[in-house]
Amino acid sequence: MTTILIIGGYGAVGRHTAMALTDLLPDATVLIAGRRPERAAPITGTATVRLDAGDPDAMDDLPPDVDTVVMCAARNNARIARACLERGIHYLDVSASHPVLAAIEPLDPTARRTGATAVLSVGLLPGVSNLLARHVTDQHHGADLRISALLGSGDRHGPAALEWTLDGLGTLHGSWTAAFPAPYGRRTVHRFPFSDQYTLPATTGAATAATGLCLDSRLVTGLLHAAGRPAAARLLRRPGVRRLLLAALERAHLGGDGFAVTVHTEDAAIAFSGRDQSRATGLAAALAVTRLPGLYPGVVHLDQVVEPIGFLGELAAHGSFTLHLTYSTG
Repeated sequence: MTTILIIGGYGAVGRHTAMALTDLLPDATVLIAGRRPERAAPITGTATVRLDAGDPDAMDDLPPDVDTVVMCAARNNARIARACLERGIHYLDVSASHPVLAAIEPLDPTARRTGATAVLSVGLLPGVSNLLARHVTDQHHGADLRISALLGSGDRHGPAALEWTLDGLGTLHGSWTAAFPAPYGRRTVHRFPFSDQYTLPATTGAATAATGLCLDSRLVTGLLHAAGRPAAARLLRRPGVRRLLLAALERAHLGGDGFAVTVHTEDAAIAFSGRDQSRATGLAAALAVTRLPGLYPGVVHLDQVVEPIGFLGELAAHGSFTLHLTYSTG
């Protein structure tokens, strides 16, 4: 019987991961880890353990039967990954940050030596986006990919996700128009540093990949784009201003909870859409855990080890999401 530890299991993504795992793997033991387990809202079928990811010795106190760790937090990810892989513990990470994933990739020899598997790019962005891209490049090798994400500005996001979004604004320049499945239609998408654009040319047959972001609220998209301009970005580096904006973003819900991810080239387009991006990320992570027994040891990205349409079809069925194999880009 497997024992799965979820770090960051108190957050939106972690909770959805835990709930999905108790459904998909009813015989598994699912543990929710955090610094203050007494504050965690209970999830049926799980237990809590105390673990501070900021403590360099935190992994020394892992329950001895843990064989899989799912990282749903953005704190010392590479160190946690190393500690897991050195102990022969499987590791999955939902991070969308390229520096985080790039710091874990060199641990491949360690994973191979201990027989553990680390799966990166697990979730919605990256994850679903990578699999959509893999499907396109399997048919159109050498394509230039545009990966466009429309996220719900009315969805609830944790402080870490909001901070990461603010930090990503203005780091890349450029925009394009993307066609999303109904009811969204054509939207202006602004360049954003999702990790896909760095990993996909290496893991798929893509020539290039560019990632962009917009929100379902055109007003909030415009405001966030403006916040990424140099003068606004300098202002947002002031701690007081940053705190006020983050607090306002946590309270504001000027849109819905829908999402859509499209990947298109000049000749092809594919999309995935639904509601509640945290649930989609958590469910994708849980499904990736179920694939671990069939994977070889090493550090891999999800698009390298699962068949895209089969995985996305299963994700859509479990989560009431929609996989759009063909849709109008006009």
